[in-house]
Order: sequence, then structure tokens, then C-alpha cells
Amino acid sequence: MANNQKARGMILAVLVSYIIMITVNALANILPFNGITTGDISNAFGNLFAPAGITFSIWGVIYTLLALYVLYQMGVFRKDTSKFMNELLDKVAPLFVFSSLANATWMFAWHYKAFPLSLILMVIILICLYFILQILKVQDLRKASYFFLRLPFSIYFGWITVATIANATTLLVSLGWKGFGLSEVIWTILILIVGTAIGIATALVHKDIPYNLVIVWAYLGILIKHRSETGFAKDYPSIIITVYICLGLLLASVLFLALKKNRQKRTTA
Repeated sequence: MANNQKARGMILAVLVSYIIMITVNALANILPFNGITTGDISNAFGNLFAPAGITFSIWGVIYTLLALYVLYQMGVFRKDTSKFMNELLDKVAPLFVFSSLANATWMFAWHYKAFPLSLILMVIILICLYFILQILKVQDLRKASYFFLRLPFSIYFGWITVATIANATTLLVSLGWKGFGLSEVIWTILILIVGTAIGIATALVHKDIPYNLVIVWAYLGILIKHRSETGFAKDYPSIIITVYICLGLLLASVLFLALKKNRQKRTTA
């Protein structure tokens, strides 16, 4: 009886935290908080790593997939009621609740330009998602379980990886950091390379194609902004060339993982 009450309490916490996260994110741009939208803040600091506005449409995909996870946690769509799956969900739920509340709090920190706090909150979200994926790193997840569990958090983790780097860059720009004498262009190129290395390494270790595709999406957004007349209008050709190279490496790693998975399926068939 006590276990059932605990499970129901956790399901309620998951649902409420999700609603809080969605509501705060919506109000942040509808009202908006502090009189400015989320994207306006990024644009205000001229961050060369920030992607084009269209790229942020991925949040719609993320929140939709997370809604499916919440429903799955509540028992909707779930056919697997085994002890193994229940224990898996019990481990994921608290981390999701914590990450959702951190996400909602981040919106206030970002809109009120408390960038050090916003970066701390972003790192907290990143860590929560990392541990969720570690929990879900099991070989016997069924296809339905993968779609409602692993996929939402893979895509979310991929985007937050890029967002954390962008948040850190915005913080440094806001502080007037001089970059140890290196130009902003050089630092952006280094950040692009580091981001690519992190993306490829994480994807290969976790065998996670969706995660890598999110990094590709983010880098395409950066490319669009640098080539667009409403963005940086090709003012930084070295950054554009670097993005092309990074995209090539990221797509190569996606292809490698796809071929590797295909070979594994053939050998086990």
C-alpha cells in the first residue's frame, strides 16, 4: 500500500513539474518576462555561437516528446508493467522532476539576465539528463519503451548540450571577457570544435543517433545565422567554413553509428 502511494505521488510530481515547466516557458514569451523574449536576450549580446531563431522550434519537439514520457509514466501507452520497467521509471521520475523545475527557474534567471545563475541551472539540467540516460542505457528496452523513454531524453540532452555551451558563451560576453587576447572569432571556432568533439564522443559512447542529429540541427542553425542577411551576413567566413567541417564530421559519425547498428541487426538475425 505504501509503495502504491509513493508511486502515485511520484506520478503526480512528474505531471505537476511538467505543467509548471510548460506554463513558465509559455508565459516567459507571451507576457514576456522583463519585457523581452527569450530569443531577444541571445540576440542582444551578439553571440557568434547562437543559432538562427528557427532552430529553437526544436523545443516544440522536445516538449511534445516529454509529454509522451509523462503519459507513459502515468501508465498511458504502457504495456510493459514488469517490475524491471517500474523500477526504471521510479529512478527516472525524480531526476525529471528536478530537471523540469530547474528548467522553469532558468527562464526567470535568463530573462532577468542573471547569467551566472542561468548557467548553473543549465548545468543542473544537463547533469539530470545525463543520469537519466545512464539509467535508460539498457539493451532490452522494447521499441515502444524506447520511443516514450529513451528518445525524448536523447533529444532533450542533445539540445541542452548545445544550450549549455551557448549559455556559457553569453555569460562570458556579458562579463566583457577578453578571451586571453584571442579574438571572438577564434574562440567561436574553438567552441565549435569542442562542441563537435563532445557531440561525437557522447553519441559514440551511448550509441545515440538522435542525440547527434540534434547537434547537427543546432549547427545548421548556426550556419543559417552566419549566412543570412538578417544574421551575420557572411561577415565571418572562417566560422562558416568551420561549421561546414563540423557538420561533415557529425554526419559522418551518424552514418558510422547507423551502419554499425545495421551490421549488429544482421548478425543477431
